[in-house]
Amino acid sequence: MSNDFGAPERKFHRPEAGLVVTEGQVVAGYASLFGKADQGGDVVQKGAYAASLKRLAARQGRVKMLWQHDPGQPIGVWDEVREDATGLWVKGRILTEVEKGREVAALVAAGAIDGLSIGYRTVRAERDGKGQRLLSELELWEVSLVTFPMLPEARVAAKSDALDNDWRDMAAVFEDARRSLAAG
Repeated sequence: MSNDFGAPERKFHRPEAGLVVTEGQVVAGYASLFGKADQGGDVVQKGAYAASLKRLAARQGRVKMLWQHDPGQPIGVWDEVREDATGLWVKGRILTEVEKGREVAALVAAGAIDGLSIGYRTVRAERDGKGQRLLSELELWEVSLVTFPMLPEARVAAKSDALDNDWRDMAAVFEDARRSLAAG
């Protein structure tokens, strides 16, 4: 079945663990999981985002980061959006330079917000014998931070620049040790 409807659809996702954002406001995790039925009975298939992401890259476009799917409330930027074997992985920054970004960062840090949701248009889908809609091609428009997620199994993690620095420091220690051992 092919749908050419122009209205955007949305899928909400809840992280497995609490979403914590600290200095740096970097958020990373899965916005969509393949093969999992959401509460509406839709199942996103592997590869469903590939064509859309390729078209975006060709025109140097970006998936938008919105607050509650409101196009009037961008709250940050997704620096990386990609498919892997698990689903649609995103990494971006909440912009605390804007008022809504500061508010969202505070809500996330307090644990009041812990969901992600995708905004998209269905390009290709079909129904299976169980009545579930199998989404095989989607035009991805945006990924929002939201209050009420729809796919409880989806996972979101967040980290700060400070955590990145910790990993860099640890990597430097290991590199120094490797060099010392090599020098003998």
